[in-house]
Amino acid sequence: MWSTSSPRDFLSGLCACYGRGNHRPQKIQYLRKTGAYNGKRGALQDTDEMEMPYNLDESHAFDVFHNVSRLEWDTMLFFYGVMVSVGGLSFIGYLDYASQFLYTDLDPTIANVLVGVVSAFIDNGTIMYAVLTMAPDISQGQWLLVTLTAGVGGSLLAIGSAAGVGLLGQAKGVYTFGAHLKWMPVIALGYAGSIFAHFLINARYF
Repeated sequence: MWSTSSPRDFLSGLCACYGRGNHRPQKIQYLRKTGAYNGKRGALQDTDEMEMPYNLDESHAFDVFHNVSRLEWDTMLFFYGVMVSVGGLSFIGYLDYASQFLYTDLDPTIANVLVGVVSAFIDNGTIMYAVLTMAPDISQGQWLLVTLTAGVGGSLLAIGSAAGVGLLGQAKGVYTFGAHLKWMPVIALGYAGSIFAHFLINARYF
């Protein structure tokens, strides 16, 4: 079973499961992501009215499906595992406890900075999904801050971002955990600098 399937088939299966879980047809889920579905009219947009970035009839060297198919099962199962983990934590109520501790007992700024640090060890997309599930009552500036910290903080370690995990699977021996770790002090400096710049530029949103 595993040997005859491909990561591309695995991703298609995940998308299908997501569509069923949200009680929407799978094709509508895909069309919503690509912008071809108009939710207000409940119909497909005419493709002639849509702006195409390139001529669909022309062949292009880059094929995203070909590159995704090169990912290993370890990488695919990693993302599957973290999504299931967040769903389980939300179901049993631990995310409610985390939200209470982070955004009620602590200051939201401290909480969002900690979220960025945790994103270095757990996929930052998963961390951001967990925060969105918590739905804390914070200002727009704090929402921008947690988006920033989760994004930049996820790059502190190679395993903290989807791009890093994907690259580890495709560039074996070239891009490694240890090679990324050498640059962590520089990334940490950028992490602190980006937070400072955010407060300086977007102070009106707090």
